[in-house]
Amino acid sequence: MTLKDGKPGMALRIEKINSSDLKERLMTMGFIPGTKVKVLRPAPMGDPMAFGIRGYNVAMRLADADKIEVSKVD
Repeated sequence: MTLKDGKPGMALRIEKINSSDLKERLMTMGFIPGTKVKVLRPAPMGDPMAFGIRGYNVAMRLADADKIEVSKVD
């Protein structure tokens, strides 16, 4: 499952960031394996999507969210 597949309200844990031009930038923003992410809401047209991570909110394009592998947190 990738971050793109998350639905609003879901709590997810980052497992892996696949190779991407933004990988280093995402990691400096706190997208590190083991970190918990909450799916907040999509934009009115569905792209980008808002996520809560490490005490702040970030909007991310679905194409970039598709590069981040996650698992559900119960």
